Amino acid sequence: MKKLLLILAFTLSVTIFAQEQITEGVVVSKQTMSSDNEQMNAQLAMLGDMITTTYFKDDKTRSETSNPMTGTSIFIGDVATQKSLMLMDNAMIGKKYMETDMTPSEADLENITIEKTTETKTFLGYECVKYNVTMKKDGADVTGAIYATDKLHAISQQTAAFGEDFKGFPMYMSLALAQQGFNLNLVTEVTEVKAEKVSDDKFNMTPPEGYTKTDNLIGM
Repeated sequence: MKKLLLILAFTLSVTIFAQEQITEGVVVSKQTMSSDNEQMNAQLAMLGDMITTTYFKDDKTRSETSNPMTGTSIFIGDVATQKSLMLMDNAMIGKKYMETDMTPSEADLENITIEKTTETKTFLGYECVKYNVTMKKDGADVTGAIYATDKLHAISQQTAAFGEDFKGFPMYMSLALAQQGFNLNLVTEVTEVKAEKVSDDKFNMTPPEGYTKTDNLIGM
């Protein structure tokens, strides 16, 4: 009986901790892609899962994604200034950077429909609200569902352009893309959340040496 009570107490303490607001820490997420096209599926299998590590502190966020096939991409965003820096380093384009304003344009918002539902689901101890999403992006029709929590004070690059209708950090996303007869399914799920100190150096918005400026980064 005592062991059972200890287990229940531990479980309750973990749940309470998970529901606390975290303003500084690290989030790790995994993205899996699949298609109903066999040839595309073979290419996606070569890519494997995409792992993204997101560092956040106060109003700033840095997300890093690295893959042997696609190279390294980095997103740094500042909510206070609404500015972002995006870096990409791969064999196809070399080292490029792009500076943007995170405030969504009217054109962006016209192509996005966000519906907040009353449905909730818990991921890693965080209660998340479900949003239904429909949008057009880079010529593709995108539909899906996103579960977001308001307990992580971080920016998601994927949802930064959603405007005021979307609140929180996505813990789980399931999106279906349709373009020119091809269908692609993307599932992104947070696998780890850590409340820990993050160095201010992570959020340096100065483009690194060796990178050249561009106005367009594919996939970012």
